[in-house]
Amino acid sequence: MSFTEIMIKKFIEILEGATPDEIRGNTNISISAIRFDSRAVAAGLPGPGGTGDLFVAVRGFAADGHNFIEKAIENGAVAVVCEAFPDKMPPDVVFVKVKNSAEVLGKMASKFYDSPSQKLTLVGITGTNGKTTVATLLWQLFTALGHKSGLIGTVENRIGDETIAATHTTPDPVALNFLLKNMLDSGCTHVFMEVSSHAVEQKRIAGLHFSGGVFTNLTHDHLDYHKTFANYRDAKKQFFDDLPTSAFALTNADDKNGKFMQQNTTARKTSFGLKNTANFKTKILENSLTGLHLQMDGVEIFARMIGEFNASNLTAAYAVARELGVPKMDALTALSNLQGAEGRFDYLSHPTKNFIAIVDYAHTPDALEKVLETIQKLKKKTSKIIVVTGAGGDRDKTKRPIMAQIAAKWSDQLILTSDNPRTENPAQILKDMEAGLSPEFLKKTLTIENREQAIKTACRLAQPTDVILVAGKGHEKYQDIMGVKHPFDDKKVLIESFEG
Repeated sequence: MSFTEIMIKKFIEILEGATPDEIRGNTNISISAIRFDSRAVAAGLPGPGGTGDLFVAVRGFAADGHNFIEKAIENGAVAVVCEAFPDKMPPDVVFVKVKNSAEVLGKMASKFYDSPSQKLTLVGITGTNGKTTVATLLWQLFTALGHKSGLIGTVENRIGDETIAATHTTPDPVALNFLLKNMLDSGCTHVFMEVSSHAVEQKRIAGLHFSGGVFTNLTHDHLDYHKTFANYRDAKKQFFDDLPTSAFALTNADDKNGKFMQQNTTARKTSFGLKNTANFKTKILENSLTGLHLQMDGVEIFARMIGEFNASNLTAAYAVARELGVPKMDALTALSNLQGAEGRFDYLSHPTKNFIAIVDYAHTPDALEKVLETIQKLKKKTSKIIVVTGAGGDRDKTKRPIMAQIAAKWSDQLILTSDNPRTENPAQILKDMEAGLSPEFLKKTLTIENREQAIKTACRLAQPTDVILVAGKGHEKYQDIMGVKHPFDDKKVLIESFEG
C-alpha cells in the first residue's frame, strides 16, 4: 500500500465494536476517510452509491468537535459520529450517537485500516522518562536481529530504515493506524511505540492490540494537563489495565509505582530493575564517561551508553526482547552494540580545550536531576559543571522554580535561558525560574534569554575537563516562539562554538 492510496470501507463495517446508542440513517454507505477536524472534510468521491468522509465530533482539550458538525456537513461529510445529536440533522447524512466519541474514533480508525495492530507485534512504552530511549533501543535491537521493525515516538517515526517526522509522542488515532498499516504492508513484524499519558487519556490508542506494555518510571510532569499527580499516574495505569491477557506487563521494580501499574491488569506481570528484586536484574560494575560495564541477567556486557538511568533503560529493552522470545545471548550481544536516542545524553568533546558538552532532553525536575547526578558521579574532582537550561512556555508552571533549584544545586555555574516560550514572554518564564533560587544560588547564576548566546557563553566559560550540560530541548531542531518554529539545534550551536 502506498502512502497515497485511497481506502473505501462500508460504514457498517468500521462501526463494529463501537456499540452505538442510537443510529439515524442507513449505515450501509461507503466511507473514504475518517476526519475529526471539520476543515479536513472533503466532498464525496464519485462512484456507485456515493462515498464521502465520516466526521467524528470529539470533545477535545481546547475545542469541542460538536460545535463543528454543521461545518463538517457543509464541507461534504456523509456521516457523523457524536455524543449528542445536533439540532439540524439533514436527512441525507447518517448520524450515530455514542457514549465516548474519542474512544470510538480509535476503534473505527483501526477497523478502517484493517486492524493492523492485530497482525503486528506491538509493544507500548510509557513513563515520564526513558520512553524514547527504550523504544529506540528496541527498534535498534530487533533490527540488528534481522526483524524489519517500526518505531513510533517523540524524535521520529521509522518504517525499517525509512524515517518519517514525528509531530506528537503518540499520533492521533487515524494517523496512528495509517502508520501501522503502512508498517505492516512494508514488511514490518515488530513495532515499538511510545505511549504518552495524553494519548491514553484522549483514547488515541483505543482499538489497538498490544503484545506488551513497559513502564519506565513516574515523576512530576504534565500537571498543566492532568491537574494532579494522581490523575497523571492513573492515566499511565489505564494503559496496563487495558492490556489483553495474552500480553506482558513489564514494570520497573525500582519505581514505587511499578506494582501499582500492575494492580488490575490481566496481562502477564513481569519486572526489571537494578536495585530491587526483579525478573530481569542488572548490576552496574563500572559507570564511566566511556560507557557502562554491566552484569545483566548474570552475564557481563559492556554498553556504549552512560549513566544509571541508561542501565535501567538497557535492562528494560533486554527484558522486552526476552519476553518476546529472543534467546538470552542473542539479546545481550545485540545490546552491547546499541546507541541511545538522539538528544539523550548526547555528548561532544572540544577538540582543543578538552571539555565535554552534553545535550539532553531533560525537561522535568526528575530527568534533570538524574542527568546531573550522573555527571557529578562521572566527572573528575577538579571539573566544574556548567548548566544551560530553561523551561517551556504554556506548560506546567509549577516545575519552573524546581528545575532552576535542581540545576543550581548540582552545578558550579548556571545559565538560565529561553527554551520553547511558545505564546509566553520568555522573560517572565525566566523570572519564574529565578524565584526558586536562594541568594547563594543566584550568585552563580547568569540569565541570558537568547539561547544561542547562552550556549556560546557556557563554551567560553568552560575550562579543560569541565562538563557543560545543555538541557531541555535535546533532539528538537526548532525553537517555538509565538506559534512559529524557528530553526534551532543545541548540538549544532555547540559544534559552531567549538569551531569558532
